[in-house]
Amino acid sequence: MILTTLLALILAYLLGALPAAVWVARSRGIDIRSVGSGNAGATNVQRALGWGPGLAVALFDAAKGAAAVYLARALNLDAPWAALCGVAAILGHNYSVFANFKGGKGVATSFGTITAIDPVVGACVFAMGVFTVATTRYVSAGSIIGGAVALVVAVALGRPGWEVALLLFLAALAVWQHRENIKRLQAGTERHIGKKA
Repeated sequence: MILTTLLALILAYLLGALPAAVWVARSRGIDIRSVGSGNAGATNVQRALGWGPGLAVALFDAAKGAAAVYLARALNLDAPWAALCGVAAILGHNYSVFANFKGGKGVATSFGTITAIDPVVGACVFAMGVFTVATTRYVSAGSIIGGAVALVVAVALGRPGWEVALLLFLAALAVWQHRENIKRLQAGTERHIGKKA
């Protein structure tokens, strides 16, 4: 079982490390890490290439997180270990071995992971994230608030300690990954959704 768990974690990391944003942008002759925010994620792809490629990358990145959890379940790992495989996929996305350990901010992959682990919490994250982005037009705000909502909902619903701990980690990771965005939000210089890179 130890070898199975290690294999699942490694495969989950490699799955998460697949750099969809880099590949999609490269197919259009662009290095996504050299335009806009330099972030290899769906938002930067949307700004550089448009809504179609941006949404495609977002869906792929979310699927990576969900697939990592489902892979662990297929290998008969317990729920906490399946959740850790989701975390491995998120870290793979953020620090991709296929992209010199430079990736995205892990928002879509985190959403896929959370939804696979707890669909109710995932639905609340999606609803609040969309509402925040729609009202503020800041993707970063929606991402940070979504992470906080996941934690609050899990605590309110009495979810197990391992799930609350996982969501606390993901909420903290979201804040860390968006630390520059937070500075720009405070300064009033953060770019709105849809603004070209």
